[in-house]
Amino acid sequence: MPIIEVKDLSFEYEPDQPVIKNVSFTVEKGSYCTICGHNGSGKSTVAKLLSGLLDRKSGTIMIDGLELNEENLRQIRGKIGIVFQNPDNQFIGSTVRDDIAFGLENHRVPQADMDGIIEEFAARVGMTKYLNSEPTHLSGGQKQRVAIAGVLAMHPEILIFDEATSMLDPQGKDEIKKVIMDLHKEKDLTILSITHDIDEVSKSDTVLVLDDGELVLQGTPAEIFRDEKKLLETNLDVPYSLKLAKELRKRGIKVGDHISMEGLVEELCQLRSKM
Repeated sequence: MPIIEVKDLSFEYEPDQPVIKNVSFTVEKGSYCTICGHNGSGKSTVAKLLSGLLDRKSGTIMIDGLELNEENLRQIRGKIGIVFQNPDNQFIGSTVRDDIAFGLENHRVPQADMDGIIEEFAARVGMTKYLNSEPTHLSGGQKQRVAIAGVLAMHPEILIFDEATSMLDPQGKDEIKKVIMDLHKEKDLTILSITHDIDEVSKSDTVLVLDDGELVLQGTPAEIFRDEKKLLETNLDVPYSLKLAKELRKRGIKVGDHISMEGLVEELCQLRSKM
C-alpha cells in the first residue's frame, strides 16, 4: 500500500525554468526508497516538496491518503521527519539530552514522560552514553545520530534523509547507514533517502533516478544497476562488486551479478571450496 503517491509533479524556482518536470512515483508503506542523481538533478527539491517546504507548480502529492495542500499541511508535517545534510546546523541543545528534548518540549510532552522517551530513542541510535555530552565533543556521525533520535522521538511515519551522509567522513557514513538499516528492519517506518552513495542505493528496496529534473529510472537496485549505460549517462556509477564480477567473468570465472561485495565474496568462497 503506497504511503507516498506523486503524480505529474512539476516545480520551478524561476518562471519558465523548470527544476522538476512531470515526475510520478509511489513509495510503499514500510519500505526503504532511495532517490539518487547527480548534483542539480532535483533530488533534494523533491524531498522539500514532499514535506511541504516548497510549494509545487503543478501535479499532486498524496501522503498517507491526504493530499498535500494548505488545509492538510499541518497534519502531513506531523507524519514526516527530516534529517538534513549538515549535522552542525541541526544541533540545537547544549547537550545530547537537551537536543532530543527540544522537539518533545515543543510538543508539550509532560516532563515526567520526557526522560524515558529521550533514553529510548538515544538507545535506538547508539547514543545512550553520550546523553550529557556537549556537541563540540561529538563527531559528525554522532551528531547525525542525535538528529535522528530527535526526529524519531516525534514518532513520524516517514523519515526523510536529505543527503544526510554527504558531509561525513567514511566512519560517519557507515554509522548512519547502519542506523538506517536497523530502522528499516523494524518495518514500522517508511524511509526515503536522498543520496548519491551507490552503496546505500544498493541496500534499498526501490530506487528512483533523477536527471535534470526528470525521473529516468525506477525499480529495484538490481533492475537499476542492470542499465549501466543509462546510469553512466546520468553521471552515476554501478557498485564495485558488479564491476568486479564482470571482470571475473571475462577471465573465465563464472559468478553471478552481486550488488553487494558480501554476496560476491560468499560465492567466490563457495567456488574455492569446490576446487
